[in-house]
Amino acid sequence: MKISVDHDIFTDAVTWASRTIPNRPANAVLAGIYMKAHEDGTLSMGARDSDISSHITIEADVADAGEVLVNGKLLAEISRSLPHQTIELEKDGGKFEISCGNSHFTLKTMATEDYTELPAMPPVIGTVDGAEWEKAVSQVTIAASNDDTLPMLVSVCIEIEGDQISLMATDRYRLAIRDLGWAPVKSDISTRILVRASRLLDVAKALGSSGPIEISLQDQGMGALIGFSAGGRQNTMQLIDGEYPQVRSLFPTEVNGHVEMNRLEILDAIKRSRLVVEKNAAVRLSFSEGEVVLEAGQGDNAQVSEILQATLEGEDLKMAFNPVFLQEGFSVIDTPTVRLSFTHPTKPAVVTAQDKDGNVNDDFRLLLMPIRTFGAN
Repeated sequence: MKISVDHDIFTDAVTWASRTIPNRPANAVLAGIYMKAHEDGTLSMGARDSDISSHITIEADVADAGEVLVNGKLLAEISRSLPHQTIELEKDGGKFEISCGNSHFTLKTMATEDYTELPAMPPVIGTVDGAEWEKAVSQVTIAASNDDTLPMLVSVCIEIEGDQISLMATDRYRLAIRDLGWAPVKSDISTRILVRASRLLDVAKALGSSGPIEISLQDQGMGALIGFSAGGRQNTMQLIDGEYPQVRSLFPTEVNGHVEMNRLEILDAIKRSRLVVEKNAAVRLSFSEGEVVLEAGQGDNAQVSEILQATLEGEDLKMAFNPVFLQEGFSVIDTPTVRLSFTHPTKPAVVTAQDKDGNVNDDFRLLLMPIRTFGAN
């Protein structure tokens, strides 16, 4: 194997593929990036973990075709440190030579026969806008749990019905749903699948700026996979077994009122309140006509109180929430105004976006469980 490749193209590809490599590989080969030089003048490379794989193909000047498996994290660090000149790569027995300008590195190779072949991409089922997909995944995954002992709660449920996709996630204290359109290959497609939230977010961020994303799916059998490809980059992820509950019914069908707040103002106030909020403590919100009073802390501990402008539709009320949940929810909305709709101080409230004309966009909805505090109405 002997090739020459552009510095920036190679570095970008290796860096992208290395993101899939686990920090603590279960076995040595999972620390590697597999590269194969083809006679057609392309260099393909891939990396994998137990439940996800990455694959990318770039152009190169191939003098001698071949394959090699080397430590991926180290290769990425080396490539980023090299001068901006053409990179020369050569496999010589059990060593992999990297030359660029006056720099020269030698890496030990690993046995390619020990590396499990990367899974093939499933059939393409449709295309979605990359930027919109990244935004949708970022919004929903805030509500997924981090508890690995609960596979259902660390997942995002992807529900596909015709030309609509819905993403759903919950950690039992909040529930996020995002609806968006896409272009399916078949108009009658209907399915519900589960994907690990952290994996889905990593891939969405990696591919979001690459243009339209092709979604591939094989949702039957032991090798059930979902795949995403854009800009010559491909990812496949194993699906999680299980039947996701019908969570849409948890959203109230009617509300008794709502409050409209400047998103950035309330977001900044919540961030300030967290300076005095102890772990698992609540931020208290008192809504009345024209204002919302935010309070945190109590007793002899540090306290904060802040008054912000707000528009209230309905009766005055007080509610308390986990400030982290509020901050994360308001952060993934990009409109000037947020709307908090309610039915009762002790029942779940719904966060949605509101544009400058007062129109509510409920493509993204976040259901938040309030925290019961002493003296709550």
